[in-house]
Amino acid sequence: MSGTGGAGGEAADGAARLREALEGASRVLLVTGAGISAESGIPTFRGPGGWWRNLDPMRLATPEAFARDPGLVWEWYDHRRRAAAAAPPNAGHRALAALARPGREVVLVTQNVDDLHERAGSPSVLHVHGSLWTVRCTREGTLSPNREVPLPEIPPRCGCGALLRPHITWFGETIMGDAVAGVEEGLAEGFDAALVVGTEATFPYIVEWALRARRGGALLAEVNPVETALTPYADLSLRGKAGEVLPGVAGG
Repeated sequence: MSGTGGAGGEAADGAARLREALEGASRVLLVTGAGISAESGIPTFRGPGGWWRNLDPMRLATPEAFARDPGLVWEWYDHRRRAAAAAPPNAGHRALAALARPGREVVLVTQNVDDLHERAGSPSVLHVHGSLWTVRCTREGTLSPNREVPLPEIPPRCGCGALLRPHITWFGETIMGDAVAGVEEGLAEGFDAALVVGTEATFPYIVEWALRARRGGALLAEVNPVETALTPYADLSLRGKAGEVLPGVAGG
């Protein structure tokens, strides 16, 4: 690994190298996680700010919890939707959106379920864990957009009378196939640069995608305040928050 984001000249050299790589890249893979949304005030899922009513969110985000008490689960999601609706995109989101220029293909895949990337101007976002703003009928499986804040009815129901559920990947469920297909298509064509932002890469597929991009010829960089599972493999590790680091290397 080279160009770690330490203090002084080393950090500046790493930022300059990443800026140069992004400026010359015609195909870029962007992977973002909870850290970039946390900078907008949305609590991280597992962090101390992620608790709600003294309940562990990891115990609420399961099919079993929904089957047991759909009203409680939807109260939590209503709370999350309110927080997401009130949160503004930050400088990190805007910098990544600025990378989508004419003549450059950007594949942006996020673990986040908010819409801050879209609101910042990113034209196409793959939500590997689903979206707070899409609901799914538990009977018919149909998907519908829903941006009601607050929800007028908890739990909400489909027009057919069945319960609606958040179109979110819960624990024990498979990640969103359409998002995976989009990443796979991009990896098959190859990338010039791959940038992983605001995630400690605890999910194996994040590491797999990043390393496959690197093996295909991409410069692999990460932006995170702390070391991650990708740090040993990254060509560049810039230590800091997305909103502080990205405007200087990606625009915005």
